[in-house]
Amino acid sequence: MSSRSSSNSSINSADKETAEVREPVLIKRRVLVAEDNEDTGKSLKKLLELALPVVVDTVVDGNQALAALTERAYSILLTDLKMPRMSGMQLIEAVQERRLPVTVIVTTGHGSIDEAVKAMQLGAYNFLTKPPSPEHLCLIVRRALQERTLVDEVNFLREQLQSRYAFHNILTKNPKMHAVFQLIGNIGQSTATVLIEGETGTGKELAARAIHEASPKRTGPMVAINCAAVPETLLESELFGHEKGAFTGAVGQRKGRFELAHGGTLFLDEVGDVPATMQAKLLRVLQERRFERVGGAETIEVDVRVITATNRSLQNMVKDGKFREDLYYRLNVVKIDLPPLRERPEDIPLLAAHFAEKYSSAGTGPKQISPAAMDVLLSYRWPGNIRELENAIERACVTSREESIQPENLPPEIVNPARKSTPVEVDLSRPLTEQLHEVTAAFEERYLRQALTKARGHVGHAATIAGMSRRSVSDKVNLYKIDKSQLKGE
Repeated sequence: MSSRSSSNSSINSADKETAEVREPVLIKRRVLVAEDNEDTGKSLKKLLELALPVVVDTVVDGNQALAALTERAYSILLTDLKMPRMSGMQLIEAVQERRLPVTVIVTTGHGSIDEAVKAMQLGAYNFLTKPPSPEHLCLIVRRALQERTLVDEVNFLREQLQSRYAFHNILTKNPKMHAVFQLIGNIGQSTATVLIEGETGTGKELAARAIHEASPKRTGPMVAINCAAVPETLLESELFGHEKGAFTGAVGQRKGRFELAHGGTLFLDEVGDVPATMQAKLLRVLQERRFERVGGAETIEVDVRVITATNRSLQNMVKDGKFREDLYYRLNVVKIDLPPLRERPEDIPLLAAHFAEKYSSAGTGPKQISPAAMDVLLSYRWPGNIRELENAIERACVTSREESIQPENLPPEIVNPARKSTPVEVDLSRPLTEQLHEVTAAFEERYLRQALTKARGHVGHAATIAGMSRRSVSDKVNLYKIDKSQLKGE
């Protein structure tokens, strides 16, 4: 049998084992051994497969190795430097040129140490002198696999950020958020007024921008104003503008936000904080699409789509007499509810990887997030939602002196959160049994989502974490309509 056919036989036999050896990582743990001595290659294959959870393929020269690396993903390439047709050095150069995602370890004789050093300068991870001791070889390969796994996870998440999990700069894997995206797409061709409700930091302005970009008004401007940040005495001027001399300090005419947004979209953030005196004026403008500047008599007509957002329930504010009912119905033509981050645990790794890349230092790669740090992120409740997560990762990137973020780099209040004496609000206007059922169901769903995220969508592993039977977990997954495919990480 020729060396080439022997090599192909090794690869084919490894194919049969692929289904049995599946690590919970994003790229299969495969090792490619490039060694022109067939007996040595077979020995290395047997040693590594016995000592480590890997599948090993063998080839006898650099050409075969490059072909195998091109056809399938390998975590590790273990290559001899001295091989026929294409040397190990040429193989490393080809790997670097094609940017193949594989960690290279070289083996060389005692007389070729200088070449091994050159190979590391070209990008090799480490080198071993022949014959390597089995213990040292397995130690080096194991360490390389651990580092490769982290790199692969980051690369995989980065690809997701650019493709299936991005929607108008909103990143998510959560089914509820996908339903929001579908709703945005459905209302895209209309100019209906939209109300967005969600806790602080859930991305209400990003959702508003997505609506604007999907609408016929996208060619016009999008003008935003935070109603809670403007003093009551200035809010009317900010919204409708003023004429020269309208009040002390009005040295010239100024256009308001409604006028500036003509032909586009006006985003009123924290609309629940609009004072009662302004609510009537705002209602009139929404009904008639016309107004006068402060201190002016000229009626100005505008063509503008209005999107509003609030971190409070306007419906409850109407019940409490703090918000006009007629204005509420005028704003609530289409309502979008953004879920808090604690109900989107599958998004935490995705967002954390994005922020780690965003805040990486110039000239260096993005920080990787260690498994221990990720466990902390997944366990935290995130009352500040995505904004709080972004701040935490930014701090971690600044304080970490290593290549990966560790728990000690995260804010102390996230690592050791204070326990609340009253975890849920009490609503005496509703029966206790009804509220208990809702609280229990909400906690149960969050727990299962986090358990499935940690188990990468594997129901059996999640059942072990939860201390439940596999069937019970499966029943609850169906009850809460949890999409396991979104939690597998692949």
